[in-house]
Amino acid sequence: MALEPKRVDFPRIRGSLKFYQICSIITGVLLLLLVVEMVLKYTPLGLVVELGGESGFLALVPDGTTTAINLSTGILMVHGWFYVVYLYSDFRLWSLMRWPLKRFLLIALGGVVPFLSFIVEARVAREVKTYLERREAHETAPVAVSH
Repeated sequence: MALEPKRVDFPRIRGSLKFYQICSIITGVLLLLLVVEMVLKYTPLGLVVELGGESGFLALVPDGTTTAINLSTGILMVHGWFYVVYLYSDFRLWSLMRWPLKRFLLIALGGVVPFLSFIVEARVAREVKTYLERREAHETAPVAVSH
């Protein structure tokens, strides 16, 4: 028999679900920005995004010619560090829901496969909310007394 979340943890589960949803959206957006940055840099275009340089406030410049803030590198670093926060939110929800390890790994993939974080977030949120509602309805339903 699989372990089920404890009833006393339901408020913590709701909080960790909200935290996971926020982290999932931020991680997904950062990942999409990272994909765009990589396409610009590692294709024959060879461009990076520069912030506040001689070419203007925000400009595409050839790789290796930045004179100001290399926003492409910034996106890479921010996504990397925020992915750690995403993994923490995944771990917290996973442990409270008492899911198998395979589930943790599948959710973790959401932060490295473009668009997957949005799909996984929607499914996980729907499943957790449905589960909590079903358990609460079952536990508050009147018990039939037989004579």
